[in-house]
Amino acid sequence: MPTRVHLPAAVPPLALERLHSLVENRTVFALEAFELNIFETHRPALRVPLRLEGLALTTMLRGKKVMHLPGRPAFDYLPGESVVVGEDELMEIDFPDACLCQPTQCLAVAIAPDSIRQTIDLLNEHYPRLEAHQPWALAGPEHAHLTNTPELTSTLERLVAVSRTTDAAKDVLAGFTLQELLVRLMQTQARQLLFQDYTKHLTTHRFAAVVQYIKQHLAEPLPVEKLSAVACMSKATFFRLFKREFGLTPVEYIVRERLAEAKRLLCHPLATVAEVCLRAGFNNLSYFQALFKKCEGLTPGAYKKQHTPLR
Repeated sequence: MPTRVHLPAAVPPLALERLHSLVENRTVFALEAFELNIFETHRPALRVPLRLEGLALTTMLRGKKVMHLPGRPAFDYLPGESVVVGEDELMEIDFPDACLCQPTQCLAVAIAPDSIRQTIDLLNEHYPRLEAHQPWALAGPEHAHLTNTPELTSTLERLVAVSRTTDAAKDVLAGFTLQELLVRLMQTQARQLLFQDYTKHLTTHRFAAVVQYIKQHLAEPLPVEKLSAVACMSKATFFRLFKREFGLTPVEYIVRERLAEAKRLLCHPLATVAEVCLRAGFNNLSYFQALFKKCEGLTPGAYKKQHTPLR
């Protein structure tokens, strides 16, 4: 499930600086390592041009956009999603539903190239990825459109908060938060690359075989010892590198996969909650129900009622 960034309540009105298009209102927070922009749109428009200096991480907060980026098909851009826009890349944006009562709101962090390079160099020197032929780097355009992870969302919210503070050490704090943001972004891209397209990387990345094994054995016990053996490494090394690569532990990933499978199974008209619990790999019904409600905001039974097709 995509996670949305929530702006602090004290964010000022978004009408401090108008773009030349007179369509988007823009608030800017300029710091040493990056520029944070908040855009708000109050009326429908088509093909509004926008270009930011440096690479930009944009995140939808409210409403809907249709993004047109060079060399890519147009796509809907919704809350809980982010898009990485290349250095000085021209965006053309449609606002099909914007209005005063339901404005479109977007966050954009334009990052200086030196900040990106320093963070990537630091990671590759001191915290290398599992496969030496795949060093830390921002992924290409094919992985620019992302579903936000909770970790990425949390870091973005803290970046907004530190950008607005009057603390004397503001730029230092912002620099550390930006480094974390870049790490979270690369981990999010790594998840998208491997978790969704693992079959393409079975011969080049040991974690692809682990992802395949997990997906094929969700209903069975999945001890870390077994998964580390699939990856051909010790348990401690496997656990440490998996979390470094993807920003979550193997156990957290298994739980997320099992919850996703449970949601899929609950949509079947004849499946009971108890059956879904076992088929998704949970061996305790009470634990499954409590975990499902914590993560999804409603019980498995309520989810089933909402999502089971009418017969």
